[in-house]
Amino acid sequence: MLKKVYISNVNCITPLGFDVETNIDNITKGITGIQKHEDKSLMKDSFCASIVNENDVDEAFAKVTSEGKFTKLEKMMILALFPIVNEVEITDKTAFLLSTTKGNIEALKNKSDESIEEAHLGTLAKRIANFFGFKTKPIVVSNACVSGVLAISVAKRLIQSEMYNDAFVVAGDIVSEFVLSGFNSFQAMSNEPCRPYSKNRTGVSLGEATAAVLVTSNRENAKVVILGDGSINDANHISGPSRTGEGLVRSIESAMKEANIDSNSINYISAHGTATPFNDEMEAIAFSRIGLENTPVNSLKGYYGHTLGASGLLEVVIGIQSLLHNKLFASLGFDEMGVSKPINIIEKTENKELNCFLKTASGFGGCNTAVIFEKIK
Repeated sequence: MLKKVYISNVNCITPLGFDVETNIDNITKGITGIQKHEDKSLMKDSFCASIVNENDVDEAFAKVTSEGKFTKLEKMMILALFPIVNEVEITDKTAFLLSTTKGNIEALKNKSDESIEEAHLGTLAKRIANFFGFKTKPIVVSNACVSGVLAISVAKRLIQSEMYNDAFVVAGDIVSEFVLSGFNSFQAMSNEPCRPYSKNRTGVSLGEATAAVLVTSNRENAKVVILGDGSINDANHISGPSRTGEGLVRSIESAMKEANIDSNSINYISAHGTATPFNDEMEAIAFSRIGLENTPVNSLKGYYGHTLGASGLLEVVIGIQSLLHNKLFASLGFDEMGVSKPINIIEKTENKELNCFLKTASGFGGCNTAVIFEKIK
């Protein structure tokens, strides 16, 4: 029997707050971090995105340290980890995983050898690891938009293999000129806050955030146990999801098999929900195929935008709060069903007894990941 693995502490840094409690308070009030921005250093035209105020980051970071020079992303990752890193003693059995899609890609604006080195994801991971004094070589998980939740799967399996006792996982991405120009070239960006699964959606809103969790084999102080995980790549297209939801279906089936549960045991789904027609439709098909069409489902993109490599981990952090507070958060922006298969969108935040939730994510290149969490009673 595989060793049980838990999550005992969480934190996040987002436009809605610099701690979990503030984020939950703002989500409960239906507040979104997505706003219209006019910043020609990022994009020629105005754009909608959820961006963390840099002055607020600097002010919070100054309370942590005045030493060293760090990028905005590095500061946000350190701020996410800082309150939880003292949870356990850092030893040679403590892993550190960093998850991101683009890291410090803005460094490439300066064409020097030093800037190129700065943009390497391994360099970013080493800087964060050195700040906290991790004793093991940092592990980078970068697999498009499943990166954050996939990092939890990797941490779980490393602990089950006895390589480590604990693993700190941090995920983050920021809104950059590179990312904005990429999604704009797809004509996928919305000119208003995104509306996942809605007939009236106009595309994705981008966002930035960092999140951190402590994954551990120690049940003491644990908030949830990780029941099962699955990650399948359907290789459908470089940027388009499978039209049949095949990879997501197989990922969920794999996670449920390991968890030894059926779809009736899942109280809630925290879905990817990017508000692009292809993604939303693929998820609705997948949930319907697997008997989850009546399970309450939300997307948190209406609050945070799509935070890319951070999204999976950030949404796990919020999903855990759903379980702990017995609260289903509304899928902000949804008004009228915009997918062909029936799914049970959470239209209003409501209280409900919850024990188990499924987190799913899908990304470019056909990657899909599903992880199931159960509340510790």
